[in-house]
Amino acid sequence: MSQANPIIASWHANADQWIATIDHGEIESRMLVTNDAIVRTMTSYPLTSVLDIGCGEGWLTRALQHKGLQATGVDTVAALIDNAREKGGGSYAVASFHDIATGVYTVHKKFDAAVINFALLDQADTEALLQNIYRVVTDSGLVFIQTLHPLVIARQEPYVSGWKEGSWNGMKREFVQPYQWYFRTMEDWIRLFTDAGLTLKQLVEPLHPDTQVPVSVIFVLQVSA
Repeated sequence: MSQANPIIASWHANADQWIATIDHGEIESRMLVTNDAIVRTMTSYPLTSVLDIGCGEGWLTRALQHKGLQATGVDTVAALIDNAREKGGGSYAVASFHDIATGVYTVHKKFDAAVINFALLDQADTEALLQNIYRVVTDSGLVFIQTLHPLVIARQEPYVSGWKEGSWNGMKREFVQPYQWYFRTMEDWIRLFTDAGLTLKQLVEPLHPDTQVPVSVIFVLQVSA
């Protein structure tokens, strides 16, 4: 996905706003539910090294590093990676999904696991990344994906895979250049994993503490040996 892609262009334009949003804990669902859920799920497995793909300003990379893992974060937005490096904790590199999928981004030693936390926004790049995740994850290694729970969309509009509006809805800051993002039903997520040669090991549905409604879904997948 090149910078000409509207998703990437939007993230470049909003890098500073995103950093401030995360630094000030302004996304309630992350603070209440999803941040802890992904860290807790990942650390329940015996991992040593993790690649955080689409790491943004690096909060998850740092959290995993603090848990004793060797954590590396990559993102296509240089401003986010610069901020992550300034904060320290883990190692960082500028790399896109396309760079990983095509082998432009290389690793000296494959990771025990990869995590993609709320970063699978494009249709084609998501498919290409997952089909080539073996380039950076060991045989029988794990892939952790956290994304919006499909039921969130099902309560609002027809439950059909496709492009959706509203990328920056609900943010407290003035984000610009909204983009469309690709929504998948649960059935289509499973089909995507099967087509990529990934086996579903665990499915976690983190609930909002007040509403007891699922906020996100975490897929724990295993790479075919």
